[in-house]
Amino acid sequence: MNFPIEYHFSMPNHLTFKIKPIKKLLEKLCFPIEDKVIIDPFCNRKHGYATHYNDINPNNYGSNIDALEWLKLKSNSTVDIILFDPPYSNRQLKECYDNLGLSLNQDMTQVYWSNLKKEISRILKPGGICISFGWNTNGIGKNLGFEKTKIMVLHHGGNHNDTLVLVEKNMQKRLYS
Repeated sequence: MNFPIEYHFSMPNHLTFKIKPIKKLLEKLCFPIEDKVIIDPFCNRKHGYATHYNDINPNNYGSNIDALEWLKLKSNSTVDIILFDPPYSNRQLKECYDNLGLSLNQDMTQVYWSNLKKEISRILKPGGICISFGWNTNGIGKNLGFEKTKIMVLHHGGNHNDTLVLVEKNMQKRLYS
């Protein structure tokens, strides 16, 4: 293991980017924002760390289409940073869809996540980073050319699940054609 692991206590917040250690990490990695293409496919709200936002909920900020379809609209190797903060479980994904009156099919729960990762791999520039948030550190993965550079564990106390933050670098040398 050649990367740092940080451990912090911080109160939970349903707005992930308002959690203090996460906010500090994003400010370090994303700013200055002017010279980068930074996308957030599951944004919920405009937060100031991205240049392009999407959320399937039409009441939220940015484009309002499914994240996978939104990523497919992006050109190959054009993104510097991806903020990957999807629903953390299939249950949360189902709740999002149910709340919008949309149906969640079996394909969504079985291959949706791997298809998202393939699209992220396609659109992220070589040397670009993906910052993943969730309850695991699976990230995009070595098999798609990504290398872990940092893990942050946020302990929220009580019966709250920890939030895990994984920073990965796209180590692919070739550009998609």
